[in-house]
Amino acid sequence: MVNILGPELLQIADSAAREKGIDRDEVIIAVEQAIQRAGRSKYGLEHDIRASIDRSTGEIRLARYREVVEEDAEIEDEFAQLRLSHAQRYNASAKVGDMMIDDLPPIDFGRVAAQSAKQVIVQKVREAERARQYREFVDRVGEIVNGLVKRNEFGHVVVDLGQAEAVLRRDEIIPREHPRRNERVRALIHEVREETRGPQIFLSRTRNEFLVRLFAQEVPEIYDGIIEIRAVARDPGSRAKIAVISNDPGIDPVGACVGMRGSRVQAVVSELHGEKIDIIPWSEDPATFIVNALAPAEVVKVVLDEEDGRIEVVVPDDQLSQAIGRRGQNVRLASQLTGWSIDILTEAEESERRQEEMRQRSALFIDALDVDEVIAQLLVTEGFTTLEEVAYVGIEDLMEIEGFDEEIAEELQRRAQDFLEQQAARLDSERIELGVSDDVAELDGLNGHIVVALGHAGVSSLDDFADLSSDELRFIASPMHEGRDLDAIAALDEETLEAGLGASVLDVDAADALIMAARAHWFDDEPAGEEPADADDQS
Repeated sequence: MVNILGPELLQIADSAAREKGIDRDEVIIAVEQAIQRAGRSKYGLEHDIRASIDRSTGEIRLARYREVVEEDAEIEDEFAQLRLSHAQRYNASAKVGDMMIDDLPPIDFGRVAAQSAKQVIVQKVREAERARQYREFVDRVGEIVNGLVKRNEFGHVVVDLGQAEAVLRRDEIIPREHPRRNERVRALIHEVREETRGPQIFLSRTRNEFLVRLFAQEVPEIYDGIIEIRAVARDPGSRAKIAVISNDPGIDPVGACVGMRGSRVQAVVSELHGEKIDIIPWSEDPATFIVNALAPAEVVKVVLDEEDGRIEVVVPDDQLSQAIGRRGQNVRLASQLTGWSIDILTEAEESERRQEEMRQRSALFIDALDVDEVIAQLLVTEGFTTLEEVAYVGIEDLMEIEGFDEEIAEELQRRAQDFLEQQAARLDSERIELGVSDDVAELDGLNGHIVVALGHAGVSSLDDFADLSSDELRFIASPMHEGRDLDAIAALDEETLEAGLGASVLDVDAADALIMAARAHWFDDEPAGEEPADADDQS
């Protein structure tokens, strides 16, 4: 036993622990490792030398440890092992597996050894401090913190949080915002990483969660959970939209967030350097929610396409610019907020499009059914859009149209069926002339028009069809195909290709299902369990 430092050691450990905010025991362990390293330097690195410090008295013990092995065992390390007979000379009760502990005399720390010990202590204290910082801040992700700007590094701002430093990256700073040295800044902790150089704490002022947390600080009802912010969309530094809902019917969520004379929302706006904030009521009904999201623009009509997640919005002619917003900001934020793709039309554009659709559909019925314009327009007005609907709808549905009796309904249905049969025969004849096989024509999900388009594209066999990509098949099945072959489709510019895919009668799932059905015969032709003959066959 030696008493090198005694109580002074414990005082140093206590002081370092208080200063760095780490556990006292971690400092003592660092000192033990430093003494241990110095002991090995003096007595030989090959020895298993360990140091221990009494936590109450500061007494230090330095000892060599050796393991007791069988008498006839082969000694692998003569410095760390000894045979049983040798061990029993020192301790008659020693047995195999015990550790023989030999106390060593005190170490007179030289300059080099002392410096080495100091480095170990400093390193261990630093590691303990880093571990403490990581544990403290990793649980605070999502919190708003206050800090002091310490310096700027290539556009990134280093913020002093008191017990640690954090980084506010350039892309996380609100545009046109320039934090200066020694300036106070509030930001959201959005990520904490544990790295070799210590915990890296990243802040943000542009993320949606920062806006939510600011409102939670200013609006007690949000903090208490009475009001919820269901969705947020931001254009940092310019404009934001938040959708709120109240769990208490007696509390107006919008009014609570705005506050008396706008005091609550104004506090948030000031923190965000003038970012305008639209507070709108959240609704389960998509149409109502989207109408609210487009405020302050008025909406006359909405048409939902739930399958594609799109919505068409009609606004008064003088409200178009307000609905779209500067550089499309209003409609873009509304789309982000609601999760719907929004197409905006004026009443004039919608009326013009409706008239054009009426003209095209009326022309179809006039030509195919050999009827006058009045009857054709009546069919369109009642919602009939294709000849198939006229041909195969129930007679009673046609008889409900004003002025149609059973005789007229039956005649219209007969003419529609005759036209479709003639068209199918013509398309089938054209398909045969183009060399498209029956196997392709019989694929479930293809109509005559698509099969003929496949023939013009050079797709004639089931193998040709199976080799198509999903996008190629969808473009062939669109009105923009216009007789192009596969090479011409491959050479199309991206804008034309996207337009064709958007107008296709096949969606991605339908196209993939058709291609997989065409490939089924590849697997049917392979004998079960038979391996390819060679590498080339496998390829």
